Amino acid sequence: MTFHADTLTADLTRAEEDFRNRTPKSAEALARASRVLPGGNTRSSLWAAPYPLSITGGAGCRITDVDGNTYTDFLGEFTAGIFGHTCPSLEKAVTAAHRGGFGLSSHTPYEVALAEELAARFPSIDQLRFTNSGTEANVMALTAARLVTGRERVMVFAGGYHGGVLTFGNGNAPVNVPFDFAILPYNDPQAAAQEFAKSGDRIAAVLVEPMQGAGGCNVGTSEFLQALRDLCDESGALLIFDEVQTARMAPGGAQERLGITPDMTTLGKIFGGGLAFGAFGGKKAVMARFDPSHPDAIPHAGTFNNNRLTMAAGLEAIRNHLTPDALAALYERGEAFRAALNDRFAAQGGWFHVTGMGSIMNIHATADDSTLRRDRLRLLHFRMMERGYYFASRGLIALSFAVGEEEMGGFLDALDAVLRERQAERAT
Repeated sequence: MTFHADTLTADLTRAEEDFRNRTPKSAEALARASRVLPGGNTRSSLWAAPYPLSITGGAGCRITDVDGNTYTDFLGEFTAGIFGHTCPSLEKAVTAAHRGGFGLSSHTPYEVALAEELAARFPSIDQLRFTNSGTEANVMALTAARLVTGRERVMVFAGGYHGGVLTFGNGNAPVNVPFDFAILPYNDPQAAAQEFAKSGDRIAAVLVEPMQGAGGCNVGTSEFLQALRDLCDESGALLIFDEVQTARMAPGGAQERLGITPDMTTLGKIFGGGLAFGAFGGKKAVMARFDPSHPDAIPHAGTFNNNRLTMAAGLEAIRNHLTPDALAALYERGEAFRAALNDRFAAQGGWFHVTGMGSIMNIHATADDSTLRRDRLRLLHFRMMERGYYFASRGLIALSFAVGEEEMGGFLDALDAVLRERQAERAT
C-alpha cells in the first residue's frame, strides 16, 4: 500500500473520490438530515469524512447502504451488536413482552429475573440498579461513591471513555459532569500511587476500564489494575470497573479473567438484547443507599429504567445467547483474528498493528506523525469498504456472534489484496 507522505495524499484523494462515486445517496441522505440535525448527526461517534454511510438494513453480519452496497459488518454497533443484526429469539421475546403490555406503570417480573442473572455472574455485584445507558450507569456509580464515602475527588485516566459526559480522550471534556477529576496516565501504577499519597483522603472512587475501548483498545495490565485495587483498599476509596464493553470477555466480564474484584461494576450494551440498557451495581453496603424506603435514600428515577421490552430482551440474551460457551468461543475467535491481522500487517511492511482483548480490537497506523497515521488509516478504511468490509473509521473492530470463519477469512483476503495492490503501485 502506498503510505509514504509524498504519495499518500494522491492515493487518499482517489480513494475518497471512489467512495463518493459508490455512495451518492448517502451524501444526499446527509444533506437531508442536516436540515434538522446539526451536521446531519445525532451521535458524534458515527461521523467520518467526507460523510458516513446511510444504512437501510441488515441481517446477520451483513448491512446494506442506501445505494445498495452490501458490507460484512466488523463493527458490531460499536460492541453493542454482539447478536448480529437479526435474532429470531430476541424478536420473539420482545414481541411477547409487547403483547403482554408495556409501560405498565409499576414493577414487573422481568426486571427481577434479569437482576438475579447479572448478580449471579459478577461477584462484585450484590445488588444493582438499571439505567438507560452505560453513560448513566457510570454517572450514578460515581454519585453513589461520592455520597457513600463523603469525598469529592474521582480518579480517571487519559484516553478513558465512560459515556458522553465522562470522556477523557483529550483531557477533561467541556461537556463532562462537573466533578473533581484527577486525570492520570493509564497503565501507570506509580502515577496512581503518587496521587493517592497526595490526596488519598479526598478520593471517593477510581473509575477505570479494564480495556480502554474508545481509547484505541488499550488493555490494562494486571499489575496496574491490581495496584488500583490495593490503593483503594488502603484508602477507603471505591474501585469501579467500567465493563460496558468488556463484559463480553467472560460470563463475569474482564474482572473474571483478571481475578480482580472491584467494589462496583457498570454495565451496558449487550445486556439489553439490542435495546438501550445500562446498569450499575456493587456491594449491598453501597447499593442499600438507593433503597427508597429509607428516609435518606439516594434518589434515582428513570421512566425507562425497568422498561419491560428491554428487560425481556436482556433476559433472553443472557440466558440463551451470552452463555459461558458462546462467550468463550467468541473470545478465542477474536484472539485468533487479532493475531492473524498482526501477522498480515507485519508481513506487508508493518504499516499497521492491532491492539485489543478477545473480540474487541483496534487497527492503528504506525508513523511518527499524527496526520500521517490518520491518513494511512483513512486510506485503509476506504479500500476495505470498497471490497465490502466495514469497521469504524478510527479502526475499531467488534466481532459479533454472526461473524464466523468464512467472514474472517474474507476480511483477511481482502486486506491482503489491498496491501499487495498498493505495494505493486509503489513499485511501478
